[in-house]
Amino acid sequence: MPFIDPSIDRLVTGAIGAALASLPAGAKVALAFSGGVDSSVLLDAAVRVAGAARCIALHVHHGLSPNADAWLAHCQAVAAAHGVAFAAQHADVSRGAGHGLEAAARDARYRALEALCREHRVDALWLGQHADDQAETVLLQLLRGSGLAGLAAMAAERLPPGASVVHQRPLLHILRAQLERYAAERDLHWIDDESNTDTRYARNALRHEVMPALAVHFPGFRDALSRTAAHAAAAQGLLDTLAWRDLQNVALDEEGTASSFLSSPSLPSPSSALLPLQVSLSHAGLLALDDDRALNLLRYWIRLCGLPAPSAARLNDAWRQLRAVQGGHALRVDHAGHALRCYRGALYWEAGDSAEPADETTQPEREVSQLVWQGEAIWRLPQWRGTFVFTAASQDDPDAVPRALLDQALLTARSRRGGERMRRKRLSPGRTLKNLFQEQGVPAWRRDVPLLWVGEVLLYVPLLGVNHAALPEPDAAHSRSPGVRIDWREDLLLA
Repeated sequence: MPFIDPSIDRLVTGAIGAALASLPAGAKVALAFSGGVDSSVLLDAAVRVAGAARCIALHVHHGLSPNADAWLAHCQAVAAAHGVAFAAQHADVSRGAGHGLEAAARDARYRALEALCREHRVDALWLGQHADDQAETVLLQLLRGSGLAGLAAMAAERLPPGASVVHQRPLLHILRAQLERYAAERDLHWIDDESNTDTRYARNALRHEVMPALAVHFPGFRDALSRTAAHAAAAQGLLDTLAWRDLQNVALDEEGTASSFLSSPSLPSPSSALLPLQVSLSHAGLLALDDDRALNLLRYWIRLCGLPAPSAARLNDAWRQLRAVQGGHALRVDHAGHALRCYRGALYWEAGDSAEPADETTQPEREVSQLVWQGEAIWRLPQWRGTFVFTAASQDDPDAVPRALLDQALLTARSRRGGERMRRKRLSPGRTLKNLFQEQGVPAWRRDVPLLWVGEVLLYVPLLGVNHAALPEPDAAHSRSPGVRIDWREDLLLA
């Protein structure tokens, strides 16, 4: 049996024990397991301290390397040898929205890990980053001119916006060399990713060419950069608290009024909340803030909407346009597959970016659904994340649909195509859906709703109601049929 340096062993297992002690008794832990030396040490030490039964190894298959399948097989075998449950997921790495390959792969990895954590109902996700990774991250952010959020680098423990479980990095204060020594003494076998030596990538260039030189002239640079990250994280926390207070004052809900969402007592902390894109900002309220405070709020809002941080140039250009625009309708700032728009004094994010003006009539084409209605109470449409609900209508309900009308033809739910018209009242003139949505103050992001057709006739539009042009005259035979009321319920409202 190989000799094990007790100081290295205590350092690693002590770090694992401290992370475990911060969790509830019996907590189940997921380990991000790439098969590299860092995650191999993490897995081995976690099994020794927590026990295999409380651990599950999660592997993300990026498909970027010709060896990816072999790495998956290696990780599965190592997990089995440790008696640890194993799960893997393939991740599609997109280089869209201005992301480089490194950033795109990282984002895809975290999305896949989050999905696996939800699936397996774990209590925490442990990641294998160490002190050298932290130093590299701080240097990269410094060289990119990042703000405090970037310099804060990686937290030892954090609940990221939208995450279901806390992310912990038990090894963050341990050097790579110390982990390699532990791995060698424990006779661990790990993967060496060939891309880690490619100095065309910024992080690899720092790792192989810059940090060795720093270590010669500034031996304690890793500790110094770690302290810088801690100071930046503390300062960023104060800015987040200020932005959260500002957000409570200027946020609007879907009806264009002060958002009750932000006053919910069950909300997570300001640093971990994830806002739905439907939470908009008051244009006038934002303009009432001074420049620095408004830019801080914009950065915070963008982050909590789940969008990547914009460059300083992009953010300053957005703020210039926000101050200059009159009425807001000409505003369009593209960012990360979305466009910042203004409608009736509310700033919001609209899916899709391009140089062309937003088309508020057409919506994304979704799968058509059809139903031979036989008295069903609900018709679930997962592609729209909602449900049509059919209930018996009272005799005096002006929006009641005769049951005989629903029985006579196929019901179809499909996307708007532009140009559809309806009458909201029996004697009112026909109007386009676009005009009616505008009249009702329905923002563009809420107009992606399924139109309900009976045969070839538009019958019902969520947020607008029944098309009275489709209903029979009061003296027609259909009008004496029992009435049915149709409602549209979004998934959130059904819960």
